[in-house]
Amino acid sequence: MERSLVLIKPDGVQRGLVGEIIKRLEQRGLKLVAAKFMWVSDQLAQTHYAVHFGKPFYNGLINYICSAPVMAMVWEGQDAIAAIRQTMGATNPTVAAPGTIRHDFAIISSRNLTHASDSVENSEKEIALWFKPEELVTWSKIDEEWLFKSNN
Repeated sequence: MERSLVLIKPDGVQRGLVGEIIKRLEQRGLKLVAAKFMWVSDQLAQTHYAVHFGKPFYNGLINYICSAPVMAMVWEGQDAIAAIRQTMGATNPTVAAPGTIRHDFAIISSRNLTHASDSVENSEKEIALWFKPEELVTWSKIDEEWLFKSNN
């Protein structure tokens, strides 16, 4: 099973979309294994977005992610990274597929509501940055057999 970091960014929190986003991930069959509602420190923001350092939008990105609380979560499931990114939609909401979170609730890329890990390697790094190991809960959902068991 894969795990992915998911952030509901300040615009998603301010617009009251936390419940809707969690609902969609749960309905997709993913399992929440960690969550915390928090303010992002400058240091955490700079570390998380270090790959964008020096780009024209970097300072605005740091200011934005620190401007209001975020909902930080870890979700687990089979092919979780791809499933979550598909559920979120393309980074640019105007090209995101209909029915995705970004298509349905966003207009511009700089206010696209969420972040989700893009690879297993990045997921592991991001989860370790945002959560302590003891904050991750291992548990079984009653419907996992109906979601993931092969008919073979």
